[in-house]
Amino acid sequence: MAAQILPQELIRAKRDGRALDVAGIQSLVAGISDGSLSDAQVGALAMAIFLNGMSEAETVALTEAIRDSGEVLDWTRLDLPGPVLDKHSTGGVGDLVSLVLGPWIAACGGHVPMVSGRGLGHTGGTLDKLEAIPGYSVTPDTTTFRRLVKEVGVAIIGQTGELAPADKRLYAVRDVTATVESLPLIVSSILGKKLACGLDALVMDVKTGSGAFMPTHSASVELAESIATVASRAGTRTTALVTDMSQPLASCAGNAVEVREALRLLTGEGQDTRLLAVTRELAAELLLAGGLAADREAALARLDARLASGAAAERFARMVVGLGGPVDLLDSPDHHLPEAPVQLAVTAERGGIVQALDTRALGLAVVTLGGGRRKPGEAIDPAVGLTEIAALGEGVDAERPLAVVHAASRADAEQAAWAVRAAVTVGDAAEPAPTLIQDVIRREVP
Repeated sequence: MAAQILPQELIRAKRDGRALDVAGIQSLVAGISDGSLSDAQVGALAMAIFLNGMSEAETVALTEAIRDSGEVLDWTRLDLPGPVLDKHSTGGVGDLVSLVLGPWIAACGGHVPMVSGRGLGHTGGTLDKLEAIPGYSVTPDTTTFRRLVKEVGVAIIGQTGELAPADKRLYAVRDVTATVESLPLIVSSILGKKLACGLDALVMDVKTGSGAFMPTHSASVELAESIATVASRAGTRTTALVTDMSQPLASCAGNAVEVREALRLLTGEGQDTRLLAVTRELAAELLLAGGLAADREAALARLDARLASGAAAERFARMVVGLGGPVDLLDSPDHHLPEAPVQLAVTAERGGIVQALDTRALGLAVVTLGGGRRKPGEAIDPAVGLTEIAALGEGVDAERPLAVVHAASRADAEQAAWAVRAAVTVGDAAEPAPTLIQDVIRREVP
């Protein structure tokens, strides 16, 4: 039996720029999970990876070790009639794709066990949006979660303590050691959690632009390529799309306001073109990867038919009820979703055409209103946010505001109005809008 290498020697090897083998990475991740590695050692390991990077093989091994550090969901015993599919986004402003895509895929025959997160920084979180629905539980028991995935086809919940526990501890250490911005650590963190859900296929939405997590377009493409490659090598067919976040994806940003927008799109009352276009493309890629459509045209036709028939909206309603929400949410959303007491239309200082938006600043305006967290564990106000956000190339004047602020007080509304005006550049002519879907990267399992 080979002698076990001390963790400090493995950390030393990575510190000195040497590659770690699979056994060494598994040993380190096991130590992160069971606590045998101290916080100092975890921080030193994260810094060594941050400074020296990891090869593709090391990143695959790290991803698989994080995935296997807790429960890996096995759907084979449930005899599901369709593939297990999921989507993940790097986050953005007005990005409510998950609320629409999950039930839409379910209506097309897929099964979506979507484990989502809360808002981070300037970006909105799917769980925070869903918790704007009275009674909706993001922490159901495992039996309820599995039953909904089988019977309804979709359940959107929060990460349990059993899924990828190594990632929870590693991320907490990275957050306080300035090692968050490391490509192999980002990739293994995202995929460790997602692949623990036992997926047949994954689609990744990597944002680029002023509201994106990654600082440049080239960095977004690099992240998308790495995620697609590592996930496929770890056994899950993956497609990554690089999509524009130079403006909010929907015309609103907040929690309850985004749920309302999702309901409008699902029921056919709203046609937010950018939101619908991105969601439709991501969903089509999942249908193709899951074998639910023979080609792109067939995938899009199936999606359009299920949306028009109301089947996608019906799946959303069943999911909400199954997780404790109201039975009549689709019919009476205003009866259940909170509404801010103050609404203020923000007009531009001069009329003209919207030439640029600082999307990150718009997201931070929502956070300042109370719609996001400035520190971990902080309570949020689900009613606040922005609606009717003007799009790039759109004319604004006294009749067409830059946005409408939804706030808890007049003072909050006026402060947010100032932030909105500062975030929007208005000129005399439209600038060319960035392409909405900029790259599509597909990877098969080797």
